[in-house]
Amino acid sequence: MNNQSKETNNSASVGIVETQYYQPAEKIKLESGLELEDITIAYETYGKLNPEGNNVILIEHALSGDAHAAGYHSSEEKKPGWWDEMIGPGKAFDTNKFFVVCSNVLGGCKGTTGPSSVNPEIGKPYGLDFPMITIGDMVQVQKKLLDYLGVKSLLCVAGGSMGGMQVQEWTISHPEMVKSAVVIASTSRLSAQGIAFNEVGRNAIISDPNWSGGNYYDGESPARGLAIARMIAHITYLSEESMHQKFGRKLQNKAKLDFNFDINFQIESYLRHQGESFVERFDANSYLYITKAIDYFDLPQKFGSLAQAFRKIQAKFLVISFTSDWLFPPEQSKDIVKALMKIGKEVTYCDIDSPYGHDAFLLEYSQQIKIIKSFIKEVSKRNLPDSTVR
Repeated sequence: MNNQSKETNNSASVGIVETQYYQPAEKIKLESGLELEDITIAYETYGKLNPEGNNVILIEHALSGDAHAAGYHSSEEKKPGWWDEMIGPGKAFDTNKFFVVCSNVLGGCKGTTGPSSVNPEIGKPYGLDFPMITIGDMVQVQKKLLDYLGVKSLLCVAGGSMGGMQVQEWTISHPEMVKSAVVIASTSRLSAQGIAFNEVGRNAIISDPNWSGGNYYDGESPARGLAIARMIAHITYLSEESMHQKFGRKLQNKAKLDFNFDINFQIESYLRHQGESFVERFDANSYLYITKAIDYFDLPQKFGSLAQAFRKIQAKFLVISFTSDWLFPPEQSKDIVKALMKIGKEVTYCDIDSPYGHDAFLLEYSQQIKIIKSFIKEVSKRNLPDSTVR
């Protein structure tokens, strides 16, 4: 249950880390009313848990993320965890001071139980027998993990995009446990446009002949459909400005246009690469289930209003948006801020000027680090003994 990282020569890295696994003994009752048993949760930890169990920062990942948020799985691994710039000694989420936890979400395909996992009742992958899940279900499973790790309270829960949805859910489901929340490039409910893009992506997968009604695990995977879904989604993560700056109308390895359907432009090559590389690391059925969970997330509808949803929270909020994000635009972050202000909750809001669209939360690190470090320092002074705050 302790930190599994090892010392390296890079003082800014958590070093070599190991993904761990936990299996709750009890069944999980989902929001749908169905139950899941024999669940496995994949997770990683960085830093050390204090005796009080309250120096904890929980990191929430976005749609295609996983538990490997920082460090390296081996000395040969070239690419670190997906939020390595933010997690480590002296970084925004400082592992010299805090115990940082990240787990793969329920429904995922990177170690936590999902549609590609073996259904214990039949000894084969669930496929579409896996029950529908929600953001709330993901948080419920994470709570089981934190109880096992000995976590008493959360100094901070932080995440971007779908991760930000989980952050909000945590503050509502466990208000007494969460001291602060960092919601980045997120929303309290997905827009009709967002649902539409998710539906087109799901249809690309379902229309692939290899999808086979979700039972493709013994044969060819619906790689083409999943790649197209990723290409569609990736467009929403960018912005017109960032695509223009990086690609414009530049041709791909040629001096003039070919009058055929081969790749002509660099942007075409880039999107195809994104789709093809995604297929190598993600399960098509997980994509279906997780995007549906995102679609279902609607705090105003569930509670009657967003202000009512936040009525019982005790966490101090930091909300960050990016000017060019058109998937979860700044107005949606402002809705969260206005609802919190309306009921007298503590909230800080920052709209960062960036050309990188929704992906900015994975690219614009310098400003985020400064803002988040300052925020967590203030939260630490309130909630941790003086000896742990430097």
